[in-house]
Amino acid sequence: MKLEKVIVITGQIECQTGLHIGGSEETIEIGGIDNPVIKHPVTKEPYIPGSSLKGKMRSQMEKLEGKVQPNGEPCNCAESDCLVCRVFGPHKRSSHNLGPTRMLIRDAMMNEETREEMKKTIHDGSSYLEIKVENTIDRKVGTAKHPRYQERVPAGAKFDLEIVLQIFDLDKNLDLVDFVRKALKSVEKSYLGGSGSRGYGKIKFLNLKKDGEDFEL
Repeated sequence: MKLEKVIVITGQIECQTGLHIGGSEETIEIGGIDNPVIKHPVTKEPYIPGSSLKGKMRSQMEKLEGKVQPNGEPCNCAESDCLVCRVFGPHKRSSHNLGPTRMLIRDAMMNEETREEMKKTIHDGSSYLEIKVENTIDRKVGTAKHPRYQERVPAGAKFDLEIVLQIFDLDKNLDLVDFVRKALKSVEKSYLGGSGSRGYGKIKFLNLKKDGEDFEL
């Protein structure tokens, strides 16, 4: 097996609605946030884990390719014509003939433009992140109960995207780039992170480049 080409796709991920990818707090305070977003441990800036985007891309392509498993587990068929297993790797299957995972996705750190906006809010004494209060409604009396405080990255925030696609000699006559294109486009039509059915996580990929040249979805 020989590595023949490495393709790098770059761009930005723009939040079009509030984004929640869960993190954790070291301590829980009374009246604090129930569900904080994940943040860099040093800078305390929110970011999008590569694993979150990769998992969503895989999930979407399993649906499109008819590879959804009855038990809910990711595809692990390891068949030579299964692009899901070839690109993302067969789930929990150490022995197969497909070679290594083809796609690497870096953690998407906050774009410099968004970072500057975040600094402005900090200087003003406010938070760049938004707090959304959710609750359930008592159907009998019509009042709200059990409020939950959800932290979200606000609409308009941007994060820097980098995807590395490895092409091996085993991949001849297979358009892996087009497969990745379809996966990204499908994520745009769905959502990223949690609570997508409640309006969270709509994103758009901006300024995409493939090895420095324009890359359209």
